[in-house]
Amino acid sequence: MKKAINAFDYSGPILDKLCHGGILVTVKDGEKVNPMTIGWGTIGADWSKPVFQAYIRESRFTKGMLDKAMAFTVNVPVENSQRVKEILAFCGTKSGRDLDKVKELGLHLEPGEKIDAPAIRELPLTLECRVIYKVRQDGSAIPKDAMERYYPNYEENKEDIHTVYYGEILAAYLVE
Repeated sequence: MKKAINAFDYSGPILDKLCHGGILVTVKDGEKVNPMTIGWGTIGADWSKPVFQAYIRESRFTKGMLDKAMAFTVNVPVENSQRVKEILAFCGTKSGRDLDKVKELGLHLEPGEKIDAPAIRELPLTLECRVIYKVRQDGSAIPKDAMERYYPNYEENKEDIHTVYYGEILAAYLVE
């Protein structure tokens, strides 16, 4: 069962979890579902639309899936249980190239309402997003201190950067 919410009423908790432990971005391409832990993103409004901006590194398996699917869910924990910590750690260190994270973790998927990507019951605060814009970061425009800290190998590997996906929030709910 899903309880509809106003995404902006939950922007504080979403940003708090994003900065303290992470949240999941989940993508579905064909039959493959891949959740990935992210720690960079924001919720707001662009072009008079509610959006979630997700930063996905160019080298990630999720990026290729997202470029095809052009839709994703944002899955936010509402508790800090050991199980949630395990899910976030696993999805942040393992690649969907190598294994099926949903199967390995025994995650429970709930079908999306407006998009094909599912919600994850274990992280019940869900935003369903359709990509309306994406932009690859320009390494020359990022402050030097950020480049040194987050992209130390950029000069040797120009793919070591993020693409920002602007996802229009089409549905927001708590999975119960």
